[in-house]
Amino acid sequence: MLKIRVITAVVLLGVFIPALFLSPMMLWASLMMALALVGIREWSGFLTLTNRQEKGYLLFSALAGLYLLFLLYQSGFHWFFYQSLLVLLVATIFWLVVVPLALFFHYFPRQKWLNMLVGLGLMLSLWMALVTTQELNPMFLLVIISTIWLADSAAYFAGKQFGKHKLAPAISPGKTWEGVAGALFAVGIYACLLKLTGAVSTWWVLGCLWVITIAGIYGDLFESLFKRRANLKDSGQFLPGHGGLLDRIDGVIPALPVGLCLVLWFHYMQQSYAF
Repeated sequence: MLKIRVITAVVLLGVFIPALFLSPMMLWASLMMALALVGIREWSGFLTLTNRQEKGYLLFSALAGLYLLFLLYQSGFHWFFYQSLLVLLVATIFWLVVVPLALFFHYFPRQKWLNMLVGLGLMLSLWMALVTTQELNPMFLLVIISTIWLADSAAYFAGKQFGKHKLAPAISPGKTWEGVAGALFAVGIYACLLKLTGAVSTWWVLGCLWVITIAGIYGDLFESLFKRRANLKDSGQFLPGHGGLLDRIDGVIPALPVGLCLVLWFHYMQQSYAF
């Protein structure tokens, strides 16, 4: 199993990184839309839809995806960027306000239609963030992904070694507050290295990466909530040895829109103070 996991990870990185830096915008947008539709397919498995409802949901998602690609092609990135700003803001509010409240009170509505919309919104914000980031600065995407991977690894090892206090036992019994502390500590060191090596120009990166890490934890717990409701261990079998696509990107789904929103907001504030 470990061998399969490693091979899958190496192949994914070998495809993803060249595509990120070398693909023209429309090719990248199309590839990421295909992955978003895989995410929608897996999300539908959380909702106990009937066969007819699931087919209708997937068909609507595919048609909506094609329409968005057409709009991007016709209108160009400038138009797309300003549409993304609103979607990213809504996604940030959802992840930093709505989801924490839902996790705190252990409650999120079970209406199928609402959760179908939530799935569409999550994949839409992720797709828009992926396209926007590739066009503006692909390195930012690598920083976000590496932050989430580092946080996950540090949380796992810190939880294994020191974990005693459960973070959310009713949702994900394996996660601990010590794991969260380990994740924040590791990401803090990573942020300092980015600043000291000149990869970033401001110490604001420390606070931003901590917010991104927390958003990633919310994403992990939010997916776990839906998997527990559906009595599923994995979101699917899309990635050999890893489970479903959502299992691997549950932290990136909130982290990238939130991180991009923070960066754009910080850039706007810098421009405002310049005057």
